[in-house]
Amino acid sequence: MITVPEAISITRRLEFDAGHRIPNHDGQCRHLHGHRYAIEITLTGAVADHPGKADDGMVLDFGDIKRLATQYIVEPWDHAFLVAKEDAGLVDYLNSIPNHKTVIMECVPTVENLASTAFKILRPVFEQAFSGRLILSAVRLYETPNCWADVTHS
Repeated sequence: MITVPEAISITRRLEFDAGHRIPNHDGQCRHLHGHRYAIEITLTGAVADHPGKADDGMVLDFGDIKRLATQYIVEPWDHAFLVAKEDAGLVDYLNSIPNHKTVIMECVPTVENLASTAFKILRPVFEQAFSGRLILSAVRLYETPNCWADVTHS
């Protein structure tokens, strides 16, 4: 009988601040505003059996999750204004501000779309960095402490 190592999921939470607006929203979200976002990145893989090595007993060092998520999501989005490319007037305005940190998104920057974008960015990053031995199984993005979106590996 072949024994398959159990898969274990680990999650790292990081936070960042960003502004956005939902241009066609019927309520308050159509106005420029910001959030203290929190992103949770969940990876699934086997626990390393490397006696005497730094990663023994781990799926992955949480510091590695932080390093890659910070490089590809947190740093680019932190203290930036996330704007839909279709929001042309706002894009033009933000581009007129010298050295403004603006991230032009392909989609309206709802929490659902931001979570999906983060997942699409991070999935190949983790697969390549760890030679496919881990999968990005979920991204949870909190827009507020009470509102979030989940994207899961299918």
